[in-house]
Amino acid sequence: MPILTVQTTVAGLDTLPVEREFIGSLQANYSAVIKPRVNAWLVKKHYQNGASVKRGAPLFTLDASPFSTSRLAAQAQLESARAQLLEARNNYERAVPLARIEAISQTQLDQYRAQYSAAEAAVKSAEQSLRSAQLEEGYTRILSPIDGIVASSEAHAGDYVGPGTKFQVLTTISNLDTLSVDLALPMREYLALGGGNPEENSDFVREMHLYLSDGSLYPYAGRYGYTHKDVSSSEGTLLFSVDFPNPDRLLREGQFARVKALLGAGVPRVLLPQKAVVQAQGICSVWVVASDSTVRYREVQVGDTQGDAWCIESGLEPGERVLLTGLQKVRNGMKIHYK
Repeated sequence: MPILTVQTTVAGLDTLPVEREFIGSLQANYSAVIKPRVNAWLVKKHYQNGASVKRGAPLFTLDASPFSTSRLAAQAQLESARAQLLEARNNYERAVPLARIEAISQTQLDQYRAQYSAAEAAVKSAEQSLRSAQLEEGYTRILSPIDGIVASSEAHAGDYVGPGTKFQVLTTISNLDTLSVDLALPMREYLALGGGNPEENSDFVREMHLYLSDGSLYPYAGRYGYTHKDVSSSEGTLLFSVDFPNPDRLLREGQFARVKALLGAGVPRVLLPQKAVVQAQGICSVWVVASDSTVRYREVQVGDTQGDAWCIESGLEPGERVLLTGLQKVRNGMKIHYK
């Protein structure tokens, strides 16, 4: 029987980063909690639940009547204080030359000066009261502080809202320009992959790609944000926060996220062409060529793929020769002729 001629390859060794897949949920990078600063009756809500709003857009209008009254009273008080200031200044200015010719005493001049200073202080106090009244009246018109998606509100027109009431929080606005997801990695694996500084890992975590629920690749790559300061005491894991830009508003807060990322500077990996590996019933195997040109069946554990090659985690050493062709024609201990 003629000896079977086959093609072979030699298992290579290369230093490659490790790819890992993470599962998580997307979160808004920041949100604004909308709280009324004054107590008042809610007059109108200006947005649709779940709508996109711009910074400065009106959200709620509160009843401003009591605050308008307070503002008008403060304005009147200011006008009165200004009139008293004018009178006090005139009295003081008339008293100065009289004091020079000793028509009035120095004590009387000091009294006029004190009245003038008190009137100036009264005007400043009235101006501050007016500014406070204007601010409180302005608080009855609640505007969006950021761009984002606005949540629903439990408060409706006619409800009494504000600090100390049932409706201390009216709604929340989430900014969706960028969303983040946390990648959890056991500390043991972090150290094994060459991690050394739990506070800064921009070089350790890279090339982050997000896959949507339908399996499609999200078009924008992620970028490293920061590493959470706490390590889980129960599981000993590090959490890396990764940000994904969201210019098309395709992503939403709470959405399922499957992220693949490269970790570490690189570790030695045994590489083998994928066609050299036989996969059957969950078992991966190769045919190893011995020094006497006989083949031996061997199970291996495969890891990531690099192009058209498998990374072999265990079962094969670099430099070992394996079959590329004739995998279905050989049997254990069979002698072959290889190219």
